[in-house]
Amino acid sequence: MILLTGGAGFIGSHLVEALLEAGRRVVLVDNFNDYYDPSRKRANLARVAGHPGLELVEADIRDRERMEGLFRRCRFPVVIHLAARAGVRPSLAQPLLYQEVNVGGTLVLLEAARKTGTERFIFASSSSVYGDCPRLPLREGEPALEPVSPYGLTKLTGERLCRVFHRQYGIRIAALRFFTVYGPRQRPDMAIHLFSRRIVRGEEIPVYGDGSSRRDYTYIDDIIAGVLATLEADLEFEVFNLGGAHSIALGGLIDLLGEKLGREPVLKRLPFQPGDVRATLADVGKAKKMLGYRPEVPLRRGLDSFIDWFRDRAEPLP
Repeated sequence: MILLTGGAGFIGSHLVEALLEAGRRVVLVDNFNDYYDPSRKRANLARVAGHPGLELVEADIRDRERMEGLFRRCRFPVVIHLAARAGVRPSLAQPLLYQEVNVGGTLVLLEAARKTGTERFIFASSSSVYGDCPRLPLREGEPALEPVSPYGLTKLTGERLCRVFHRQYGIRIAALRFFTVYGPRQRPDMAIHLFSRRIVRGEEIPVYGDGSSRRDYTYIDDIIAGVLATLEADLEFEVFNLGGAHSIALGGLIDLLGEKLGREPVLKRLPFQPGDVRATLADVGKAKKMLGYRPEVPLRRGLDSFIDWFRDRAEPLP
């Protein structure tokens, strides 16, 4: 049995489908918070509703009594911890909330895992831990990790808590640094989804800076493959980049979306935003060697899949 936190979200809902398809039993914890419309999260679970291998628990990971009771009842051998307050820019406005959820909530889960004998813990980290590092591609062994947002700092703190719990209590832990995940069900506040919505509506797209900032976009199926490979790997404590290993400039991404949607993007130039970084690009050599991870979906093909979903399910064209 696997505990999956944050399982109603974008990544989590894809992961729970894959786990159930593989014959795993899953207890899914999500608090359906209002960071974005909770009805979207409930819709994410439509395909697995009523599945005999799934138990849905609506709860907050900060609720120590509730979490420890759940761990005592189920004695989870494996925990996959995706639940977090997401978003770089919102974390600048609500740093205490991000600390409480992303650090405090993670600590509640690690303590419950320690007390009940959890053997393996997978922690969803982020490329945000690298900050504005000028050395590309970004490698797990980068010595100067200097996040530039409270969100990034909470993820780095979560990694370090995981390392302590491995060293002190022997829990086998993998921290997975996700690089800008996209695909069907992507959160509505994320760039590809937000830009697509504005393009089809003829609205201005806010472009912070000159459009030259670059991101490594990773298709959801590649992320899920990486998580599943981590489940099967014989690991003690490791940190892995899960990225697409290819970056594109912001301006190029917007042009590509306009091309695929058949509309001309309207840009609104704005100053570079605090908390943003200039570029991300994952070195996935370690994950390739130890997990067999190979990102297989190029951006153009991944965007086609996203736009098919976007048209049919999320944002019908006017």
